[in-house]
Amino acid sequence: MRESRKPVVGESSRFINISRLTHGVSCRIQGLMVIYKIFRADEWALLVQAGETAGAPIDIADGFVHFSTAEQVAETAAKHFAGVDDLILCTLEADNLDMLKWEPSRGGALFPHLYRPLRINDILWDKPLPLLDGAHVFPDDVL
Repeated sequence: MRESRKPVVGESSRFINISRLTHGVSCRIQGLMVIYKIFRADEWALLVQAGETAGAPIDIADGFVHFSTAEQVAETAAKHFAGVDDLILCTLEADNLDMLKWEPSRGGALFPHLYRPLRINDILWDKPLPLLDGAHVFPDDVL
């Protein structure tokens, strides 16, 4: 059962013991297929406050919430969040997200897209994604 309380910025909403196994285009953590979402600090604060979000402006414009796999998330950060500090990295269990579709994007790679609002209770954990010397530093258990 998921925790019902809302996390504060930088606090893990649900912390799990991580052992990473790469499996195709996904990452499995303790048997869960996980995907990642990067939020700017203000977007994260709004999600925490409201309990759900339609996503960032690009998500709203495209009509779905964009996610990345473990293999894609560093490139997503470099391409769409270059030079941006105060980011939050969230992990979600793909198998528990209704209305999640895997669709081709960059060069035909499949990316997960959520066709409903993202709810705070969908998130397994969140961690800061700091910027160091112009590059984002991912937690060891992600990459």
